[in-house]
Amino acid sequence: MSENPQSADLIVFGGTGDLSMRKLLPALYHCDRDGRLSPETCIIAMSRGGLDDADFRGKVDAEVRGSVPVDDLDTWQRFLGRLHHVSVDIGGEDTTGWAKITGMLAGHEQRDRVFYLASPPMTFGPFCRELHRAGLVTPASRVVLEKPLGRDLASAQRINDEVGAIFDERQIYRIDHYLGKETVQNLLVLRFANAFLEPIWNSLWIDHVQITASETVGTPGRRGYYDHAGALRDMVQNHLLQLLCLVAMEPPSRNDRESIRDEKVKVLESLRPITGGEVDRFTVRGQYTAGESGGVPVPGYLDEPDNTAPTEASRQVETFAAIRAEVKNWRWAGVPFYLRTGKRMPYRCSEIVVQFKDVPHSIFAGSAPNRLVLRLQPSEGIELHIMAKEPGAGEVALKPVPLSLSFAETFTTRVPEAYERLLMDVLTGNPTLFMRRDEVEAAWRFIDPILREWDSWGTPPEPYPAGSPGPAGAHELVLRSGRFWHEEDLA
Repeated sequence: MSENPQSADLIVFGGTGDLSMRKLLPALYHCDRDGRLSPETCIIAMSRGGLDDADFRGKVDAEVRGSVPVDDLDTWQRFLGRLHHVSVDIGGEDTTGWAKITGMLAGHEQRDRVFYLASPPMTFGPFCRELHRAGLVTPASRVVLEKPLGRDLASAQRINDEVGAIFDERQIYRIDHYLGKETVQNLLVLRFANAFLEPIWNSLWIDHVQITASETVGTPGRRGYYDHAGALRDMVQNHLLQLLCLVAMEPPSRNDRESIRDEKVKVLESLRPITGGEVDRFTVRGQYTAGESGGVPVPGYLDEPDNTAPTEASRQVETFAAIRAEVKNWRWAGVPFYLRTGKRMPYRCSEIVVQFKDVPHSIFAGSAPNRLVLRLQPSEGIELHIMAKEPGAGEVALKPVPLSLSFAETFTTRVPEAYERLLMDVLTGNPTLFMRRDEVEAAWRFIDPILREWDSWGTPPEPYPAGSPGPAGAHELVLRSGRFWHEEDLA
């Protein structure tokens, strides 16, 4: 049981949607089971679903219970008892739902109040205005915005302006669930709580950095969303650039809510712009075609089932993106950062690979550079690949071997999901792992010129078969400088 369980009202707009059912409600159940929510904390789902409390609890019992380890039915029933549902009409004439919410929260004005917008970004501004009109925004209120925050810099600024007109910046929590993963937390600890890495964490010793987020799944039923997002907006602008920041940032002066975010902004502002003709040289975009996933035939992006008919946008959108980025400062001058993400890849993996340079003079044949691998999924952990001698008499034979830290094997406690950590940070008012406005907009300033250049080409992305490592251009992106992707070097 937590010594200081959190007491708050948590209102989730889009509370019956996919994100809520798959991530938010399971995370909140685990927080409740671990004693981190006070008995007074209530969770209110808002949607257009027309459900009452009993209907919503039945839906959660049917759809969520199977995805969480319910070993205590009393705890599960207690969690269900926290749940409520209110139907609302954003921008409509029916204000019944808003009146109901106002009545439910009456008398709780001094309690922390969290509004979680698990909805498309175009709803953020209208929803916040409705909250203000209904008198629901208090000094103790916070609002959580899901990614992607806009489609480009201009739309992100517009959303920030609309939300900022209702909430102070200190009340706005822009969430990126990658920042709640244990490996990401351990990256900060590894760098700033251990002395041995800092002297070699620079361009003198590091050859390059690879950041990969690959998925085996495609987009069945999601093309309507993905046609207007694509891999660059959906993954690179937020997840991968955030990981780059944590690798490249300078040591903050303190472990507090602003120092870490200050250093991340400096990294984003130090990224070398990729514009004009350089976009063709330093970026790759691809779209998967029919192939195999896990030995099973799967269709291409344009033929995924349960989707609307493909449009011209469908033919132009990328399901794979790779970038060669550079951080222009003293620490990282000349070190390329390779960012890569794709759907229908041969494996599911999110990892950061820091490859060190070769030893200045090797007296052994067959030596290879050291690598530090931070794995975010599927199983979180850290590996340091070093050279070792294979046992045996005769000639010295070298083999790269990993010094491995598996969180699941090393720690007996359950490794919490990212959303658990982030939700508790919101409830306790800790914004360290959330993005500030200047951070989001700096990321868009780097991405926008690439998007504009891609749009101007008028040619479809490079095709790659489902189940393959991506388009040939991605291999060439690293091969031009004599490098290889991590899995290619291991093959």
